Amino acid sequence: MARLSLNEIEQLSQDILQRHGFSPAQVQAVADTVVAGQRDECHSHGLYRLLGCIDTLKAGKVVPNAKPVPHDRAPAIVLVDAGGGFAPLAFRTGLPLLIDKASQQGLAALMINHCVHFSALWVEIEQLTEAGLVALACNPSHAWVAPAGGRLPVFGTNPIAFGWPRPGKAPYIFDFATSAIARGDIELHRRDGVPIPTGWGVDGEGRASNDAATVLDKGAMLPFGGHKGSALATMIELIAGPMIDDFTSAESLEWDAGCQALPYHGELILAFDPRRFLGDRTESSLQRAEMLFDSIAEQGARLPSQRRYQARMRSQAEGVEIPDALHEDLKALLR
Repeated sequence: MARLSLNEIEQLSQDILQRHGFSPAQVQAVADTVVAGQRDECHSHGLYRLLGCIDTLKAGKVVPNAKPVPHDRAPAIVLVDAGGGFAPLAFRTGLPLLIDKASQQGLAALMINHCVHFSALWVEIEQLTEAGLVALACNPSHAWVAPAGGRLPVFGTNPIAFGWPRPGKAPYIFDFATSAIARGDIELHRRDGVPIPTGWGVDGEGRASNDAATVLDKGAMLPFGGHKGSALATMIELIAGPMIDDFTSAESLEWDAGCQALPYHGELILAFDPRRFLGDRTESSLQRAEMLFDSIAEQGARLPSQRRYQARMRSQAEGVEIPDALHEDLKALLR
């Protein structure tokens, strides 16, 4: 394992992206997102993602100097056209207007179109909870996941994330794929030659498979929770696909045309301002939320994101560890 400080992984990320011709704004937004994932020990969304970013560039499936264009679509709706660039810069571009509209209307939506997506949604959700907003985000991806009872890919991993601000405390945030596991985790199993657990995917005939390569190349991933995961995945396909005039996961995969690049689609983010919903009852109502969190934690149950927050403190003090093989692959991108 190689140990790097957070400053070192930030510099490495920036150097790689700059070396391959990304604009300064794209470099900063992507690097910040990659560093956040690695810092919080979300290994499949950290430095490893840079490999996919550069492969996508080489395949001609991302615009390295894309400049997102924001549109004030309606009193409570912001639209950002990412212009074929990565999603983090598009989100960053629309964030100020989204916060402003949520503060005025109580509820606002940010639609991102024509973006290449590689990142965890919690990175974006945290930026909204920092503004005191409750937030929800979701997006399709490539069609890699079979519906419950099926064997052919229809859905993407279709993540959904939610955040609740907690005054004086780290926010309550969950972010999970509607597939049984994130695709990046299966890719890491393939990379390390480790079998995947039963229930993550099937082969081309619909039979359960523990081989990562078989699931990724010839079969399909599975939704979590059977028909419940399928239903949530369908919802995300609809509200973050046709409803915002962007690709479904199947359309994203068709656009990819066998390049195996990162998914190209849209994203939907909703922001709620508790102060607008609650008025002079904001403080007392939010305190009732704290009672709910306490009733969970007092039993010894873990709130989502707690491990990430612990990892964040550890990384800030000690730096991070990555496999030597990954470190060499990243350094090779500089040559």
